[in-house]
Amino acid sequence: MKGRQLYLILVVAVLALTVDGTYVTNETEQVIITQLGRPVGTPVTDPGLHFKLPFIQTANYFDKRFLEWDGDADQMPTKDKRFIWVDTYARWRISDPLRFLERMRDEPRAQSRLDDILDGETRNAIARHDLVEVVRTSNREAQDSQDQAEEETSVLETIQTGRQAITREILETATPKVADFGIELIDLQLKRINYVEEVQKDVFARMIAERNRIAERYRSEGQGEAARIRGERERELQRIQSEAYKTAQETRGRADGEATQIYAEAYNRDASFYAFMKSMETYERGVDSKTILILTTQGELLRHMQRAQ
Repeated sequence: MKGRQLYLILVVAVLALTVDGTYVTNETEQVIITQLGRPVGTPVTDPGLHFKLPFIQTANYFDKRFLEWDGDADQMPTKDKRFIWVDTYARWRISDPLRFLERMRDEPRAQSRLDDILDGETRNAIARHDLVEVVRTSNREAQDSQDQAEEETSVLETIQTGRQAITREILETATPKVADFGIELIDLQLKRINYVEEVQKDVFARMIAERNRIAERYRSEGQGEAARIRGERERELQRIQSEAYKTAQETRGRADGEATQIYAEAYNRDASFYAFMKSMETYERGVDSKTILILTTQGELLRHMQRAQ
């Protein structure tokens, strides 16, 4: 009887040890053992099979990997009184699981605490800087792939801090605060920045005014170029006309000279015949069907006719 009781006790002990006396951790987990709700021992970070007191001790699992915090977009004022929507995200991990267990207990509470700390530090940092500091990262040169001339006319306001420096400022300020909860803040970034409606109207108005100014400059340059082309066209046309007139006059002069030479040669061959032909040409040009001629017997025409007979 006594041996049977001892056997039952051993069976119960083995079952208890098997069912609740062991726990397994993998590469992504770390464990804190609590005994009746109080932590005991050091954090278990090595993967594998581990033992604990059954029913008395409890294994509390925590993630060792980088965890995500995604904040809600919130409306925040800048130093120059511009309201913008800021959406942030961060990466964090549980660096001290024992302190995390004592202060936070679980990840949902940690996420809620991160909401308070990171949103607050982000709001404070945004309020210490002007809008241009939050939007831009560096004092880069203005660039436009369409036109190099536009690049020269675009002037960007000089910034002192910039967006990346502001995110580092938020990270450095929030890190010691979350460290009290056993949390290590790995990184924080401004995921998205958007203007509220009033600021959007102002920004769009400035963009429209800038584009109108550039368009007006293009129109002015185009008109100047058109005037230059028209001027060159007129000068070229006058040059061509002048050269053509000169060539025509030279050709006409040479033709008149040749005609005069031919007339002279014809006159020298037969002066009377030449005089007769010139007279005929004169009558042909000067007499039509309505012309009445009164000729005397001593007239040149009759004299030539008489001579022909």
